[in-house]
Amino acid sequence: MAYEQMEFNTDNRKAWHRREAQRRQIRRRRLSFLLIVLISLLVLTVVLLRGCRQADAPPTTLPPTTLPPVTTLPAPTEPLEPETVITLIAGGDINITDKVVASGQNALGYDYTNNFLDIAGLFSNAHGAIVNLEGNLAGAPYGSGTASAPQQLVDALKAAGVDFVQTANSYAVTNGISGLRGTMEGIRRAGLRPVGTFATQEEYEASQGFTLCNIGGIRVALVAFTKGMNGLGLPTGNEHCVNLLYKDYASTYQKIDTDGIRLVLQAVEAQQPDITIALLHWGSEFNSIVSNRQETIATLMLEEGVDAIIGTHSHYVQQIVYDRENSSVIAYSLGDLYGDAEKTGTNYSILLELEITKDNLTGQTRITGCDYVPVYTLTPERDGESMRVVRILEQLSMYENNHISKVGEKAYQNMKSALEKIRSKTGLYN
Repeated sequence: MAYEQMEFNTDNRKAWHRREAQRRQIRRRRLSFLLIVLISLLVLTVVLLRGCRQADAPPTTLPPTTLPPVTTLPAPTEPLEPETVITLIAGGDINITDKVVASGQNALGYDYTNNFLDIAGLFSNAHGAIVNLEGNLAGAPYGSGTASAPQQLVDALKAAGVDFVQTANSYAVTNGISGLRGTMEGIRRAGLRPVGTFATQEEYEASQGFTLCNIGGIRVALVAFTKGMNGLGLPTGNEHCVNLLYKDYASTYQKIDTDGIRLVLQAVEAQQPDITIALLHWGSEFNSIVSNRQETIATLMLEEGVDAIIGTHSHYVQQIVYDRENSSVIAYSLGDLYGDAEKTGTNYSILLELEITKDNLTGQTRITGCDYVPVYTLTPERDGESMRVVRILEQLSMYENNHISKVGEKAYQNMKSALEKIRSKTGLYN
């Protein structure tokens, strides 16, 4: 029994030893595998660390002689339009009289908006609009005795689309230098620009006697001169507050101030504007004849670089000379835009339209179109209508088509007659 037990134990030990040998072999294999894994991880870590150090290191640059050439491209720009085209429109005299002042009076004061409402679209649709104010903004009393108008008159012109007001005319200093300054201040307060007068000698010297502005991308120079100021002279120290056409401007208008005119126009030319327009208060009142001195002044102006001459003062519509080939216009007189309209021939006028084209490639600028719009001042006495400025062609059409807002028979006939006279006087047909 004991032997059998011993034999059993011996067999057991042998089996145990075999199992232990197998376990040791398995542990060695596991250790070898772990060692291989650890070595692999170590190698991978070293590789990664080297890659990071290389990434952080400054890049290797080529020698300057091996760098490729660099091409610089111009910055992109907007395509240049081949032409710039603008339209300028000019109206004639606005006369300050009792009747004109009263035409805008109401229970609350003054309002002239409706007086220019029918032509407002023409002014506002143009790139620049000009009128001639024969009067002052010198405060009350208003009317014929002082030629002073309420501020609301120029406010209405601004609302209608006017941009520039010619102030070099017969009434520039009717109320003295203080009246001139008040007029210029009132015009500027309305958002308009006076042309041809200067509040002080210093202002004249700073402007050199003209107004330069950019209108729709075209540099336009505006100059304005008057033949005189109803016999009044300029006081010492203010000799250049008004641009004048004559040396004897306070008497006979015989001696053209050629040097004075050239001085201003040469200053204009030095600024190299694209176009120069002269606003001239000249000629004789209530007279359709163009004088030899006017012709001389016109020739002088054109020779000194003026492209268009726009005249006022006669209160009548006069001839328009459009030289398309040489790109020049002379409109001797536009007539009264707004006044009493009591004297025959002063109840109608024209709005002159100039088309100006600049070739953006060559820089050449020309007057490429000249036309006009016939207008009429309706009055209660002559036409049986409220006092206001209207377009003749549109009013005739409304009457003939029985429009609800048509004028009466008397006004219709008066405007038909006025249209024929305008066409015959200007030499241009509309």
